[in-house]
Amino acid sequence: MMEEEELEFVEELEAVLQLTPDVQLAIEQVFPSQDPLDRADFNAVEYINTLFPTEQSLANIDEVVNKIRLKIRRLDDSIRTVVRGQTNVGQDGRQALEEAQKAIQQLFGKIKDIKDKAEKSEQMVKEITRDIKQLDHAKRHLTTSITTLNHLHMLAGGVDSLEAMTRRRQYGEVANLLQGVMNVLEHFHKYMGIPQIRQLSERVKAAQTELGQQILADFEEAFPSQGTKVAWLDKIDRRYAWIKRQLVDYEEKYGRMFPREWYMAERIAVEFCHVTRTELAKIMCTRAKEIEVKLLLFAIQRTTNFEGFLAKRFSGCTLTDGTLKKLESPLASTNPFLEDEPAPEMEELAMEKGDVEQPKKPKAPDNPFHGIVSKCFEPHLYVYIESQDKNLGELIDRFVADFKAQGPPKPNTDEGGAVLPSCADLFVYYKKCMVQCSQLSTGEPMIALTTIFQKYLREYAWKILSGNLPKTTSSGGGLTISSLLKEKEGSEVAKFTLEELCLLCSILSTAEYCLATTQQLEEKLKEKVDISLTERINLTGEMDTFSTVISSSIQLLVQDLDAACDPALTAMSKMQWQNVEHVGDQSPYVTSVILHIKQNVPIIRDNLASTRKYFTQFCIKFANSFIPKFITHLFKCKPISMVGAEQLLLDTHSLKMVLLDLPSIGSQVVRKAPASYTKIVVKGMTRAEMILKVVMAPHEPLVVFVDNYIKLLTDCNTETFQKILDMKGLKRSEQSSMLDLFRQRLPAPPSGPEGSSSLSLLAPTPEQESSRIRKLEKLIKKRL
Repeated sequence: MMEEEELEFVEELEAVLQLTPDVQLAIEQVFPSQDPLDRADFNAVEYINTLFPTEQSLANIDEVVNKIRLKIRRLDDSIRTVVRGQTNVGQDGRQALEEAQKAIQQLFGKIKDIKDKAEKSEQMVKEITRDIKQLDHAKRHLTTSITTLNHLHMLAGGVDSLEAMTRRRQYGEVANLLQGVMNVLEHFHKYMGIPQIRQLSERVKAAQTELGQQILADFEEAFPSQGTKVAWLDKIDRRYAWIKRQLVDYEEKYGRMFPREWYMAERIAVEFCHVTRTELAKIMCTRAKEIEVKLLLFAIQRTTNFEGFLAKRFSGCTLTDGTLKKLESPLASTNPFLEDEPAPEMEELAMEKGDVEQPKKPKAPDNPFHGIVSKCFEPHLYVYIESQDKNLGELIDRFVADFKAQGPPKPNTDEGGAVLPSCADLFVYYKKCMVQCSQLSTGEPMIALTTIFQKYLREYAWKILSGNLPKTTSSGGGLTISSLLKEKEGSEVAKFTLEELCLLCSILSTAEYCLATTQQLEEKLKEKVDISLTERINLTGEMDTFSTVISSSIQLLVQDLDAACDPALTAMSKMQWQNVEHVGDQSPYVTSVILHIKQNVPIIRDNLASTRKYFTQFCIKFANSFIPKFITHLFKCKPISMVGAEQLLLDTHSLKMVLLDLPSIGSQVVRKAPASYTKIVVKGMTRAEMILKVVMAPHEPLVVFVDNYIKLLTDCNTETFQKILDMKGLKRSEQSSMLDLFRQRLPAPPSGPEGSSSLSLLAPTPEQESSRIRKLEKLIKKRL
């Protein structure tokens, strides 16, 4: 029973001593302690194990128990002292509360006394200041009345003076007085219910109305009506002279009446321009059939001059629809479309050719008045466009007639091929027309003028350039086999004469100039026209036409030189190469080819000095034409003996060296040939050399010959192999077995684009080549 009671007591004690976390935290903050017995999570077992960690420590158990008992007695003493000290706390608290209540009652009484005294003081202050407030109100009302009476006096006097000055037309004094009256009248807006004040306001409004009508009447009287009727275009300059005089009179008589920020003179000029544009549009619409191009250009020139005068005289700040025309910066070039353009004030717009060489004019500043009057001429610019169509047609016909009368250009071997003078004249005329039209309109008339330009660019290309290209003929004084064998070098002549070659080069240079200048023309037209119309300007077709002329000229030059070499190649194929007994100098046909090259190429090069890239094209096209033709004639040389093959190899090497030197042949200045041209010559002539080396190689044993052929030529074509067998003079029976072996020995074609070509450039001679071929090479080097 005792044990059960003790357990119940312990549980009740634990329940009483179980504190909340907040209370436990507060206790720890007030009474901080490091003693394990004070911890909320105290564990007796752990504490005992701490005191007696080992069995040997149990020997001190009595000492530990005595310390704990001592601590218990001290705690009991502390608890009794605290409990006894709390017995008097309740009595002391009641006494302190009573004393606080008495103090509050005393404080309340003092506050009530202070409030009563404050109310008495406020009542006393009100009685003292009552009279002072009445005096302040009286003073304020009196001041307002005096100010209002003064304003009323000023208003009444100002209205009387305003009416009197208006009758006497004293506008200078009226301007200042009216502004003052209006300022005074603003103070009486809240008094408009008073009849006298309302009457004064009505008198001011009536004076303003009368003053405005009177000033307008004075101005109408000041500007006379005579001369205001719009005359025909031939008298348009008189109208501009009239407004200039009126503006001068206005400045002298009335300029000081208006503030400068009103810009009255400019407004008068702008209104005059609007009226003039409207009236001119009406009269030109009525008399459209009477408008001639010279009359139209005269009126436009006088109008643009007047617009330029306005731009110098006024700033254009009153314009609402003015447009600024920005001119391009001048560029240093001989191209007419890259030169300085004339100012808007055109001195003369006549269509005669005499103004082509007029001096350049400085760039004009931006003109905000441009088009303010001259816009009315735009619907009638078809007269100008038709005139330009007619003038350009006559100009082209004159070019054709002059070319026929003067003949082709003279040979020019010093300064390069000359551009036909008619070409420069045409584009200078184009430039003048473009500038004129852009100053008149940047809309549809510019598109119409562009169409005219396109028409006559094509006509120039057809009639002047293509129409005068030399015609190829068969009677060119060709070579004969006998002349070649006899080495009569002086008897060969080219199909084209020297003059015809120069003409071809001149036409080519002219076409190249036209091509570049047409591109500049297109760019300038796009700059001049409205941005919404730029897509409609396209001169690509005309540029293609000039490109075609260039290609045709180069092709004719190539055909001429190529045809001059044909008799020599024919003579080569007809020679008895199996009868050649020894290797000598180069054959007569090689000398003939070289002669023609030395005759034609320097002339062409000198006359194409200004268009070097097209001379390079000529060289490339000639190489691409001559080398395949040479190889074709080489296959016709059959049968060929060993010595004959050696002679042909020597000839081929000579031609190769001449072709490599072709771009600078006969020139004092030696230039390195372009890499693209050198590559073509080396590739083609090396193939010709390889063919001859295969022909020279012994055909037995067959396997060695076939492998040598495949290695040297890398040609898998049986037709080419057949031609080489024919050149060697082999019989058909021998060729059959060799063809079969050739087909068997052919390597598998490689994949990819590289395997599509049957030609390849290899090293000159393999190690397996016979000593005879090595000997031939040494002979060639020695002779060179």
